Amino acid sequence: MISILSAFWMFVILFGLIGAMRGWAKELLVIFSIVLGLFLIYVLETFTAFIVPFEDILGQVENLSPLASFETLPVPIQDELKVQFWTRGAIIGILAFFGYQTPRLAALREKARREKIQDVLLGAVLGLGSGFFIVGTLWWYMAAAHYPFGPEIMPPQPGTPLGDAALSLLKYFPPVFASNQFGLFFAVVIAFMFVLVVFI
Repeated sequence: MISILSAFWMFVILFGLIGAMRGWAKELLVIFSIVLGLFLIYVLETFTAFIVPFEDILGQVENLSPLASFETLPVPIQDELKVQFWTRGAIIGILAFFGYQTPRLAALREKARREKIQDVLLGAVLGLGSGFFIVGTLWWYMAAAHYPFGPEIMPPQPGTPLGDAALSLLKYFPPVFASNQFGLFFAVVIAFMFVLVVFI
């Protein structure tokens, strides 16, 4: 059995290798697509009943312990948490897919040929960032839903070195910053300004 923290870093490294092959410009668009996905989820949470915050669902359970396992929750709550996780996961997955389907950027391709080493290194760094954004976002949503995929995927165990490291890492994932309206709107504005200035 592998810890969820180790699996997370393995996926991030894999995305870094993909980024090194694709180049920095395409990886930056993937990061921007995840920012757009977080913004879309925020808008749907705020203005529609289609996506419900996890806190509102779990608030229906009396005397809920933060460490309560998914199996101890009432079945209707379990079903709703699964629906909400898969809805968010689908939005992030679809936008990540289209972020990876970026067209060839002709203006940047010639420059990348002249600066191949720099492009590979920067692509790897931004690939690590896109992996952190994609996998970290999905992990955070899974944690907010109380890990609905047991026994295959178990929550980190507090009191163990890997468990404590995993729990502390959860505080730095993109949905935490997306819960801050100013930070989320600022990220969306920066992303679109960058696309307009650099890619168009």
